[in-house]
Amino acid sequence: MITRRQFLAAASAACATTAWAQPVHSGKPIRLIVPFPAGGATDAFARAISQKLSERLGAAVIVDNRPGAGGSIGSDMVAKAAPDGDTLLLATSSTHSIAPNFPNAIKLPYDAANDFTAISHLGDAPNIVLVPTSSPVKSMQEWVEYARKNPGKLNYGSSGNGTIVHISTEYLLSMAGLNLVHIPYRGTGLSIPDLVSGKLDILIDSLPSGLPHVSSGRLRGLAITSLKRSPLVPDLPPVADTIPGYEAITWFGLYGPKNLPGPVVSRINTAVNQVLQDKEVMAAFARLGIEAAGGTPEQFKTMVAADRAKWKKIIADRKITNE
Repeated sequence: MITRRQFLAAASAACATTAWAQPVHSGKPIRLIVPFPAGGATDAFARAISQKLSERLGAAVIVDNRPGAGGSIGSDMVAKAAPDGDTLLLATSSTHSIAPNFPNAIKLPYDAANDFTAISHLGDAPNIVLVPTSSPVKSMQEWVEYARKNPGKLNYGSSGNGTIVHISTEYLLSMAGLNLVHIPYRGTGLSIPDLVSGKLDILIDSLPSGLPHVSSGRLRGLAITSLKRSPLVPDLPPVADTIPGYEAITWFGLYGPKNLPGPVVSRINTAVNQVLQDKEVMAAFARLGIEAAGGTPEQFKTMVAADRAKWKKIIADRKITNE
């Protein structure tokens, strides 16, 4: 059965066929800027697609890690690059949906909505809701009921103020009408020992880092944060089964500088949609806890605009800061 995403990817590729024969860049290697450190999830994602994308485009695609300032340093490099297709950005929810919405967003050296050209929605990563094995709850519904009976007595961990983990949890608490104490860490990895020992009551973590602890029996997984069950973890129900409408995923997408020519955008988008159907790439994505997306640049742009507006409201309503 063809999925909606597969259909969108095929449709996009068909529409862009005439652009395939047009030159995509100056002939130099293409720099794929990753605005986060080497070894992280975004870096692993970039390396999973770079070789296949290179084969499709007929030019070397070199992953260039430019971390710092929450992803704004690398993002700004692309925003200020020449619009010739030689410099691309692997962006995420953090750089283009969340960071622009904080009170100090004016400090960002770029305008996330207007200083880039949307090329392709690459993939989505749902998160996993984790509790200690010593927790009395065995399901998301039980956890909500338990938290309601213990207002202000439970806590949750995050990867830091203003991170996707922080605001995703606040979003959940808002929708469920719950009150928990926030305990920020410098990364969810540092919070795992406290969660295992029971010092923390709940944590929303990425699938790649959280699922191994469930598989080993150190933690209990209650749900995932996508709207529907994921083929990556088919046994886990979505939070939305208990809290209707709740969704908190990390998206990955490809951007170029502002004013990137249409033929260049079309050819790269076509290549990306083909790469996302590659079995080796899909297997690599599965290991990273990521579902391939695809589609047209317009669909990607619309999705990001809606996502940015969603997090803007949540950040404002919950008075969340990144400091």
